[in-house]
Amino acid sequence: MFASLRIETTSFSKRILSNRYYFRSMTTMTPQLKGTSLFKEAAFVNGKFVSAASNERFSVKDPATGEIIGEVPEMGVEDCKNAIDVATASLKTWKKTTSKTRADLLEKWYNLMMENKETLAQILTAENGKNMTESRGEIVYGASFIKWFAEEARRAYGDIIPSPAEDRRLLVIQQPVGVVGIVTPWNFPNAMITRKLGAALAAGCTAVVKPAPETPFSALALCELANQAGIPEGVINMITGQKHTKDIGKEMATSEKVHKLSFTGSTAVGKILMEQGASTIKKLSLELGGNAPFIVFDDADIDAAVEGAIGSKFRNTGQTCVCSNRLLIQSGVYDEFAKKLVERVKKFKVGHGFEDGVTHGPLISEAAVEKVKRHVDDAVSKGATVAQGGKHIKGNFYEPTVLLNMDTSMIISSEETFGPVAALYKFEKEEEAVELANDTPFGLAGYFYSKDMGRIWRVAEAMEVGMVGVNCGSVSFEAAPFGGIKQSGLGREGSKYGLEEYLERKFICMAI
Repeated sequence: MFASLRIETTSFSKRILSNRYYFRSMTTMTPQLKGTSLFKEAAFVNGKFVSAASNERFSVKDPATGEIIGEVPEMGVEDCKNAIDVATASLKTWKKTTSKTRADLLEKWYNLMMENKETLAQILTAENGKNMTESRGEIVYGASFIKWFAEEARRAYGDIIPSPAEDRRLLVIQQPVGVVGIVTPWNFPNAMITRKLGAALAAGCTAVVKPAPETPFSALALCELANQAGIPEGVINMITGQKHTKDIGKEMATSEKVHKLSFTGSTAVGKILMEQGASTIKKLSLELGGNAPFIVFDDADIDAAVEGAIGSKFRNTGQTCVCSNRLLIQSGVYDEFAKKLVERVKKFKVGHGFEDGVTHGPLISEAAVEKVKRHVDDAVSKGATVAQGGKHIKGNFYEPTVLLNMDTSMIISSEETFGPVAALYKFEKEEEAVELANDTPFGLAGYFYSKDMGRIWRVAEAMEVGMVGVNCGSVSFEAAPFGGIKQSGLGREGSKYGLEEYLERKFICMAI
């Protein structure tokens, strides 16, 4: 079906002197895919690709061009309930499979992902817009979680507790929590699913997954590969939908058949799901919004800090939950850092993700563009200076932007921009930087650059976040726990701690 997919791609050229972009040409291209069978325009329930009960469908668009790339079922609460029933029935056998069996199946799934990584990357770029280099990176990153949890499946250890009574033996075992509801975002449509599903399946849980309506095809491609790997029917169920998303989320949160809900998305929606899940005392994993600080102290390696800021701020066109939202630069190096950052940003190439050399694709939607425009306009109206970019190009494209002379009265200080805008604030002392960094209800990730070992320990411990990058702009690895504190969420994903999120401890007291 993907063979008929036609993708409009726009070439962009950049006028470095005027810092402007213009459309050079518009051409039509069809990606050369090795595994066209991975493009599925149907939901996935009980091992089969299916339609909605209503037979309704909705269109998915390429964010770079607005062209329709395919359609998927418009599912509702009835479809969600059916998928939950299927997952409930399948749980009876899946939870009894040995850890080795689950590990072997996950390993097969991982191998198929790696064999089909180019096709998966092309599907991802078509629906998400990120450039092919980043898409390929996400596929490898996403697959790493399946590999990791294939290995961790064998290590869901229990305990033997020394008994205070002579006639008792005390044991602790770990068992799967049960059916899991999973809701994932559009910004990492592959990796957000594998990070959750890998742990769930390794633990012996079955799942009902609701991918973002903007990016369902990456999720459905994973289902096809799961079938090929031999993962049993009903273990993974993928329901698609756009207009009934809130109702589906509520069904997952309130259903007594769903024992855990894992959600990645906004804090506002996370709060709603948390409230709804209280009705059944639902076990929750919530990876929510952020407002990540990026601190550069005057003793830092400035070149390294600039490169770290580029990776942290502008990856996926600024659309990641761990993007640095506020760049706090000590006054002694502020001008040097700003100059070097602008020089790097000027070298970016904005365009369609399939075009060679493109570093930054579109934002996901018109609403995302409007939010970026609102943040930049607000900052400028209150005294910020645009050192680079600062303008809407066309469609969902916005110039990578650097703002100077920021202060805490500006919206960016309190809201996550989720776009290609680097906002630079000036500070004088270490204590001031830490206070500014923590002046937010969010606490997902934070970054800082320094060569002073004492400062490194002080600041790393003082930052109120779940993850700290010290002299690095990336904190995401399959072996490390991912998650935040405060209003950035609950629980951890990835690592050995990620497996524990899908297990329940059972104490067994045995009389002898």
